[in-house]
Amino acid sequence: MNRRPLVVAAATVGVLATAAFALPNLPPNPVTDTIEQRVYKEKGRRFATATDAPARTKSGFALPSWIPKDATDVRIRMRTNGEARMIRFTLGATPLDGPQCSAGAPPKQLSAPDLHAKWWPGSLRAEVRTECRDAHQYQVAVRGKRVYAWTDGTPSPARGN
Repeated sequence: MNRRPLVVAAATVGVLATAAFALPNLPPNPVTDTIEQRVYKEKGRRFATATDAPARTKSGFALPSWIPKDATDVRIRMRTNGEARMIRFTLGATPLDGPQCSAGAPPKQLSAPDLHAKWWPGSLRAEVRTECRDAHQYQVAVRGKRVYAWTDGTPSPARGN
């Protein structure tokens, strides 16, 4: 009996299982970036400050205009086949109370996008305190100076959509 195909199959399963556990924990690199984009249909970026993010609105990593310019440690995770996005940043001296953000619980709860990021806390639904608008509606939760915002791609009514 030829056991070679069984050994190859077992080795392949072992490698795939190891990769499934290891890939999410590896630092960003061309291999993990390709897997995230092709398999999970997601991509992410990190910027030291909000001014380091691209200014072009056509860029997927351009920040909404309601994010203060002095925000730091900005992280963005987005869906490559849609408009869902998660953004986390740390507030500077400028508070999050611009004219594009309404205080109080938003009238419509957007579902948190099904994106995967280690820096995103489990559930923020009970902490949603405001809704901010740019091209899309964002739900926003604030924990101390750390701000978490997400959109499922719902267009902002302020844009006439």
